[in-house]
Amino acid sequence: MIYTVTFNPSLDYSIRIDDFKTGVLNRTSYEEIRVGGKGINVSIVLTSLGVENVALGFIAGFTGEEIESGMQKLGCKTSFIHLPHGFSRINVKLSGEQETEMNGMGPAVSPKTVDQFMLRLQRLLKPGDTLVLSGSIPHSMPQDIYERILETIDTNEIRVVVDTSSNLLRRTLAFHPFLIKPNLMELGELFERSLVEYDDIVGCAKHLQEEGACNVLVSMGSEGAILVTEEGQVFSAPAPAGNLVDSIGAGDSMVAGFLAGYMERGSMVDGFAKGIAAGSATAYKAGLATREEIAAIAQYS
Repeated sequence: MIYTVTFNPSLDYSIRIDDFKTGVLNRTSYEEIRVGGKGINVSIVLTSLGVENVALGFIAGFTGEEIESGMQKLGCKTSFIHLPHGFSRINVKLSGEQETEMNGMGPAVSPKTVDQFMLRLQRLLKPGDTLVLSGSIPHSMPQDIYERILETIDTNEIRVVVDTSSNLLRRTLAFHPFLIKPNLMELGELFERSLVEYDDIVGCAKHLQEEGACNVLVSMGSEGAILVTEEGQVFSAPAPAGNLVDSIGAGDSMVAGFLAGYMERGSMVDGFAKGIAAGSATAYKAGLATREEIAAIAQYS
């Protein structure tokens, strides 16, 4: 079983105002509400690809109920902890002459509820399972929660995938995660420099392996991706041809596609190919790509 973790899921409210002005009434010309959060996105794409998984995390209030309902309508399995106070966050993306994003805080998570989550996770995980840890950590939670989780599990028995940034990612490496997926900017931030050259990117990925990561998948937007495996193989491929519509969720889709492809035959090559197809298919549309859209991209890439 694959379990995804999203500590601060959201409802993402996307709107367009063609001539936005402050201090006056503005009217939208387009609006859409989608369930959001990095692990949530991974679960939705995995479900579309026919890969069984369960989404974990915290939800609260009327927005939390909508998140859970929205995922279940998409066929996703969930095992959220319902918080007694507050409401799950709403993130607003305003499109117009410029793009502006406003992210909500989300509900406070008490130490007692964190303990409840840890017990649930320990009860659920079995040898052979995969655990996906995605995104940032709410301020109300311990900032070392990823490390606390990894301290309680055997990463030789449980595949761990980590998709986060900065020190949150680096501090998980000592636990030898099966896969990490920094994007090119995040990889550069870890080494405090801009990365452009292929050899430099591969060198930084290998350095993260020296720190403990098993496999490193670097997403690079329109430039495609690079995968450095624990066997020392290096795969790279450009993104399939297409027009960028919305990059939100593309990296999460790449993680889902990689896992789906890898689990079919235990092949890194298959995982890499499906990961690029899934990431690109999401980038070339509004919302997350479906199984059919991913297959269409893979066919012509």
